[in-house]
Amino acid sequence: MTSLSSTRASKMGKDSIYSAIGSELKKAHESKTFKIEVPIDGEQGGNVEVDGKKCVMLASNNYLGLANHPRIREAAKLGLERYGFGMASVRFLCGTQKIHLELEEQIARFLGTESAILHSSCYAANEAFFLALMGNDFGQTGFKDIIYSDALNHASIIDGIRVVRQATKTTDLKAYRHNDFEQLSQSTQDNDGQYRMSVIATDGVFSMEGEYAPLQNFVELAKKRDAILFVDESHATGVLGKTGRGTPEQCGVHGQIDVISGTLGKAMGGASGGFIAGKKVLIDFLRQKSRPYTFSNTLPPPIAAASLEAFKMLEEDNSLVLKLHANTEYFRREIKNLGFKILDGIHPIVPVMVGEAATAMDMSRELLGEGVYIRGLWYPVVPQGEARLRAQISAAHEFSDIDRALQAFQKVGKKLGVI
Repeated sequence: MTSLSSTRASKMGKDSIYSAIGSELKKAHESKTFKIEVPIDGEQGGNVEVDGKKCVMLASNNYLGLANHPRIREAAKLGLERYGFGMASVRFLCGTQKIHLELEEQIARFLGTESAILHSSCYAANEAFFLALMGNDFGQTGFKDIIYSDALNHASIIDGIRVVRQATKTTDLKAYRHNDFEQLSQSTQDNDGQYRMSVIATDGVFSMEGEYAPLQNFVELAKKRDAILFVDESHATGVLGKTGRGTPEQCGVHGQIDVISGTLGKAMGGASGGFIAGKKVLIDFLRQKSRPYTFSNTLPPPIAAASLEAFKMLEEDNSLVLKLHANTEYFRREIKNLGFKILDGIHPIVPVMVGEAATAMDMSRELLGEGVYIRGLWYPVVPQGEARLRAQISAAHEFSDIDRALQAFQKVGKKLGVI
């Protein structure tokens, strides 16, 4: 009989733990996969300053250029003056102000849903949704639920599903190949009638690829299988569609998505905070059952005020959305004309494929020296051998900024043998 002690891993003291950590960091440095934070001086924008040098910013989620827009700054300032800096509490105690309710109403109206609830981040919102809904037995026993999840969904969806599966043991997962609607459709057909609750979960836009999900097909399938369709719109709200209402608008199914999660930290002002939008009964339920909502401080009033202004701006005028689309089309066309391989699409996320992690790291460094701020992505964030530079276009860019970036790409690409 094997003793308990013999099956355990060798004990690691604090010194050996820190030594192992150091070895891992050394390996990352040697393989050129160690992530380096490059600070910018001053504010975020289409151009930023790095060590006194002006650089075209191609690594920000500031899609509409609202991160430091005069109206957004003024709204944040007024929010600070009227509502204060922070709430020092959670929503159900003493952390709710009228500005929070107004923002939730605005989000729901903009996205075509009945109601919305704010969270500290979309990451927290996604985890909250799965645990609150599928972690509740609703007085039933002997049931099983299932989640169908795209293989390339964001980490917050993956973690939310993992948490609820570990917590309840009553939820199954079926991961389908990225954007493979046929496989998803077959899986839902095979499992039809076997589960109490079914949820189809997908990113609206996949942040590593710049691709969007064909939601018109998903809506039809969800209705056919009586499943809840959950879509994370973090990289789509304010970006896709003629008026910036995201992937549903792009696919012609605005107002037909069961549950939409999203962020205030990208196109909509670029600060922080997330939300879930859907039917009022679901949102009311989440106010009671969402642990990240119940146990996290309220979104700071200046952020709520500025985010509210961002949604109002889009309702008034879609010129920034149209400018973003024009800038994106221009960059995508011209970067291909230079000989670079990109993943095709229409989104302002433009993956420039370079193959290996070391190449992505070297190109990022060289481009920064040429006045272009862009970051490389590699395994495990993307598949092995598919390292890339993720260019992100903004309405804050002018064509002259894009031309400057393209010139730098051409120079560095030739120098490193990528083109």
